[in-house]
Amino acid sequence: MFARFVSALALLLVGTAAQAQQQASIWYFGQEAGLDFRQGAPTPLLDGKLSTYEGSSVASTSRGQLLFYTNGVYVWNRQHQLMPNGKNLAGSKSSSQSALIIPDPGSGNVFYIFTTAAEGNSVGMRYSTVDMTAAEGMGDVKRSNGLLISPVAEKLAAVRHKNGRDIWVVGHRWNSNAFVSYLVTPDGVQTKPILSNVGAMHAGPGRNAIGCMKFSPDGKKLAAAIWREANKVEVFDFDNATGLVKNPKSYGPFEEAYGVEFSSDGSKLYATSNGNGGGNAQVWQVDLKTGAKTAVGNSANRKIGSLQLGPDGRIYVAREDNPFLGIIENPNALGMAAKYTDDGIKLGGRRGKLGLPIFIQSYFK
Repeated sequence: MFARFVSALALLLVGTAAQAQQQASIWYFGQEAGLDFRQGAPTPLLDGKLSTYEGSSVASTSRGQLLFYTNGVYVWNRQHQLMPNGKNLAGSKSSSQSALIIPDPGSGNVFYIFTTAAEGNSVGMRYSTVDMTAAEGMGDVKRSNGLLISPVAEKLAAVRHKNGRDIWVVGHRWNSNAFVSYLVTPDGVQTKPILSNVGAMHAGPGRNAIGCMKFSPDGKKLAAAIWREANKVEVFDFDNATGLVKNPKSYGPFEEAYGVEFSSDGSKLYATSNGNGGGNAQVWQVDLKTGAKTAVGNSANRKIGSLQLGPDGRIYVAREDNPFLGIIENPNALGMAAKYTDDGIKLGGRRGKLGLPIFIQSYFK
C-alpha cells in the first residue's frame, strides 16, 4: 500500500519544467534547520534530522509532498529516518554543493543523488540510486557511489535539457578549466560527459575548490564562484541541447567568493564574498546587461555562504551559525532597490551554516 501511494505521488515529478509546481518548496539545511514554502511565505521546519556545514538537497513531489533529503553523506526518508543503505555516500558535510537529487525522467520511482567530495580530493564526483518502491514506499539506496570523474571542485548544478524531459547535471574538474556535463535520460545516467574547456583554471590548494555553481532558471547561463586566489565569479552561456559551456565573462574581485545565484528573470547575478579569512561579508549584484557591480548588502556575520532562489522569487542567504537567513527581497531590481535584509527570516530556534539546498534550477522558471 505504501509503495503504491509513494509511486503515485512520485509520478507527479515526471514531465517538463512547465509542470513543475512545488518540487523546491521544502528545504532542509544547516543544523537541523528547514523552511516550508508550500503556503507561499516560508515558515520554519523543525522536524528535519539533517546536519551539515555546507551542501544539501531535497526531493519532493510537484504537490510539495516530501520524499527524502540528503547532505551527501546520509539519506533520510519522509519520516526523517535513515534510509536502508543511506549511509556513507561519497559527498561531504564540508563540500559547498555536496549533493544534488535528480529524478529519473522515465520513472517516478527512481532518483539519482549526485555528490562531490571536499577540497578536490580523489573521491571525486559520484552518483547513487534511490528506489522509492522499496522499504514499503520509504525508499532504499540501491546502488551507491558510482564514480563519474575525479578529482572535481565542490560544484554541482542541474537544468532541463532543451527537450524538456532529460536533465543536465554539471560539475567542474579540479586542476582544470573543464566543465563536465552529464545527461540523465530515461535510460539512466550517461556516464561519458560532455567536456567544455573554457574559462579559468579551478586549481591550487585544495581549499580553493570551495564555491558554488548555478544555472539561470531559463538554462541559458551558468555561473561559478571561484574562491581564493582567483576571488571572482565567471558567467558562461550554456547550450541546453548539447551540454556545452562557452563564452566566459569574468566579474570581480570578490574576495573569497562563495555563493552565486541568478534573479528569476535572469537579468542579475548575485554573489557572496567574505574578505580574506572572513569578517567582511557582502552580498554583490552584477547587472548582466551592463556588467555593473554593486554591493547591495553587508552582513553582521563573519561569514555568509550559499545563495538560493526561493519559490517566492526572493533569494535566501546562508549565514554561518546564525538563527536567521538573509533575504534579497527584490532580486530583479537594479542596485540597492534589490533590498537586502540581513535578519530576513528566523529559523525557529535552529541555526543555518554556510549551505542551502540545491535543486534543478528549471523548477524556478
